[in-house]
Amino acid sequence: MRIRLTGEETEGDAEVQMAPLIDCVFLLLIFFLVTQALREIHPELPLDLPDAGASVKAKAVDDTLVVSVTKDGTIHLAGQAVSTRTLLTRLRRHAQIPNARVRVDGDRAAAFQHIAYVLDLCQFEGLNNVGVRTKDHERGGR
Repeated sequence: MRIRLTGEETEGDAEVQMAPLIDCVFLLLIFFLVTQALREIHPELPLDLPDAGASVKAKAVDDTLVVSVTKDGTIHLAGQAVSTRTLLTRLRRHAQIPNARVRVDGDRAAAFQHIAYVLDLCQFEGLNNVGVRTKDHERGGR
């Protein structure tokens, strides 16, 4: 931005144009008002996870620990519902295996916070080779 100084003005008398600044403030205000209105209309926007078609056909390697998370957030190991403490103990034992793998099978209808909790537990135990796939349990596993 170029400021022209006439003979009567000095550098201390230069003015900042307020119109563009006010425009930016109004745009930010409109943005926050619209997002707040959307939050009130849809407090929980649905998250549509993609199908993991290729991973459904992939079989787990023998040293892969498969953790399933159902729609209601229940955690399963080997087809049996387990508590968080049992899962943590199993993850701790599994982390002792060199190049240990974990696969988290999450139901598409499950809240992501349940899947993220399992991923956090894996990271806490030092398991870095973790895969995630989604399943639609209502349609028979895909």
